[in-house]
Amino acid sequence: MEWSIQDIARRAGTTSRTLRHYDDIGLLPPSRIGGNGYRYYDQSALVRLQRILLLRELGLGLPAIAEVLAGQRDETAALRTHLRLLEHERERIGRQIASVRTTLRKTEEGEELMADEIFDGFDHDRHKEEVIERWGRDAYESSDRWWRSLGDEGRQSFQQRELDIALDFGKTARAGASPDSEEAQAITRRHYTWLSDASPDPSKDYFIGLAEMYVADPRFAAHYDRHGEGVAEFVRDAMKVYAERHLGD
Repeated sequence: MEWSIQDIARRAGTTSRTLRHYDDIGLLPPSRIGGNGYRYYDQSALVRLQRILLLRELGLGLPAIAEVLAGQRDETAALRTHLRLLEHERERIGRQIASVRTTLRKTEEGEELMADEIFDGFDHDRHKEEVIERWGRDAYESSDRWWRSLGDEGRQSFQQRELDIALDFGKTARAGASPDSEEAQAITRRHYTWLSDASPDPSKDYFIGLAEMYVADPRFAAHYDRHGEGVAEFVRDAMKVYAERHLGD
């Protein structure tokens, strides 16, 4: 079974123009082009479009999506990964909604607010298993102890610093600066210092590995690409330059 470009655009909530653009850049070619020049899409193309739309929902730019799809040949495994991410995000957002409702109710009724209730769903340990898998349990537990020792005000300050760094990366990338420019490297230095607060003197391999993860992992890529298409790649490249210039083996 196959569908016309108009059918797919309508059902997917997008436009024929968008689908033609995806074809032009090699992201989603049609299954076939009819004698009348119309594009048609089969089931495999629909699955690929679903993956594209899911990654767009996570905030990835089209170049990053192309890289992700190129590296995930097993569609079933990729969809299972997407499903886990969506389920995890649904659970986290559900906790945030409950947290805001609790804050609103207690504020309206004049009840005392509890920090654990206010920040439920905003916890840092949602990447726990990934940290353990990549860098070991000791690394996670050390980071976890440090994080909990900060207190509410310290955690908010630490998070705000990172948000400011990401914002400045986006501004610099959109201004047309190169990753090895003085401006980009100054921001990268701030990023390295920020990381050093949680993990003293990150190694060259760690810093480069983290840079690659910022692009390879859709969640991290989305965090940067919301400041502009390709910002995650810009950050990765800037971090690699910094590592080569300043960090020993």
